[in-house]
Amino acid sequence: MSAGKRSRSGDTPVAGFACRTDERLPNRRQECRRSDEPLRIAIYGPESTGKSSLAAALAERFGEPWAPEYVRTFWEERQGRIVADDLDAIARGQIESEAAAAHRARRVVFADTELLTNVHWADLLFPGACPAWVRREAEARARHYALYVFCDTDLPFEPDPQRCFPDEAGRSRCRRLWLDTLRRLGLPTLHLSGPWPSRLDRALAEVHRLVTVV
Repeated sequence: MSAGKRSRSGDTPVAGFACRTDERLPNRRQECRRSDEPLRIAIYGPESTGKSSLAAALAERFGEPWAPEYVRTFWEERQGRIVADDLDAIARGQIESEAAAAHRARRVVFADTELLTNVHWADLLFPGACPAWVRREAEARARHYALYVFCDTDLPFEPDPQRCFPDEAGRSRCRRLWLDTLRRLGLPTLHLSGPWPSRLDRALAEVHRLVTVV
């Protein structure tokens, strides 16, 4: 394909970069990344929606790495105590976790949550305390993901010492916040609901499509 010529899929080659236009979005948002970088897939959603299980399963099926949610490690190291002053360190740890996984990836890397999720939890638990750079960086980095896999809240809630909103009202509030952010930023989204097997099958099919296209 010659430089500057648009393919039928809407891709425009640029030296050293791979560009893809997402035809599913109203504004046909174009995503560009370095051609030697892996596709980034964000597993995104409120707590207790199967994100970690899905990230691990996708990574295993594709033989690729996944970046765990850093705040879990931080929480365990601090013996369950997190304060507003920790938000900066948590965000930096999440970025480093994903960067390390991306460095090991060949074609695709999966992130069990990402920086937008850090912002959501900061706003929910420490209103007004989210560092400005974290909010800016979260929205900037969101453009680098080929896909946001939204895991809906229709799975049974599984109690966990780190989880905060077991009641229906809390889960609905979180669901609105996560979905509103996807819509506001116009991010490419795969919305998963229903039982686990169908979630995994749909996610596998969509990631395979993206990897094949790119």
